[in-house]
Amino acid sequence: MNDLGQDLELRLVRYFTVVAEHQHFGRAAADLHVAQPALSRQIQRLEKYLGARLLDRVPQGTRLTPAGQRFLPRAHALLQAARQAELTVREEAGVERIVIGYVEDLVITAVVRELRRRHPDAEITTRYLSCREVGALSDRRVDALFARAPLPLAAGDVLTTPLYEEPRMLVVPRGHPLADRPSVTAEELAGEEAAPCAFETADWTSYRILGAGVPPIESYEDKLELVASGRAIAVLPVGDRRSALRPDLVTVPIEGAPSSQVVLVSRKGDPNPMIRNLRLVAGTALTAPAA
Repeated sequence: MNDLGQDLELRLVRYFTVVAEHQHFGRAAADLHVAQPALSRQIQRLEKYLGARLLDRVPQGTRLTPAGQRFLPRAHALLQAARQAELTVREEAGVERIVIGYVEDLVITAVVRELRRRHPDAEITTRYLSCREVGALSDRRVDALFARAPLPLAAGDVLTTPLYEEPRMLVVPRGHPLADRPSVTAEELAGEEAAPCAFETADWTSYRILGAGVPPIESYEDKLELVASGRAIAVLPVGDRRSALRPDLVTVPIEGAPSSQVVLVSRKGDPNPMIRNLRLVAGTALTAPAA
């Protein structure tokens, strides 16, 4: 039984769902843009209010307790209901609003700027998402999502608009046997063991780490560090320029690999008119980066 003398705070519920999604307080804190100790205190407040422990700390991060497992789907339902109530009121009041998610290396500044120019009275916000957070679309934390296909989202649940495609490149450390090659072929990489990925839904995902015995790694920076140390090699879209910031890495074009496709996805049947407006802008404002 709670003793705080107040109603359940949606903010605490959302914090809980993000920690549950990441299974790690540090990564959840970074996603929420709060300090990790503060996040821990807020989760403790929620547990005190509910009178049950929701999360256990383990060496790998955190895991849900039986109470947390029962509460998680209800927490998502509660947040979705609150979001729907907000949208209903805003729609009746004539307020246009959209939260736009984007992942990894994609830069959507031109799209957002043009959307704001065309709809100056609308509330337009953006949210950066890690590759593990594409579920933000399903649980309504974002209304639309810029990402690279394939995505672990059911085709019947989303509306997908292809925007552009990019070839692939290999990222290796300087001194690697392939570093001085003008190009490599997809067949040459076929025998390489792929490390587990956050959403390994096809043979050619947008971001792949290749190397025997490589553990699953979420942080992009940690992946590059793994490559620089010589323990792995990486396959990335050529538009991802982040590896170029490291002088100890070299990029090599890949021949014969499927292109990486950038898409805009939204929930099928979502009545938010700003999603259609976003699609109209994205089709012209977002293009492949110049080579």
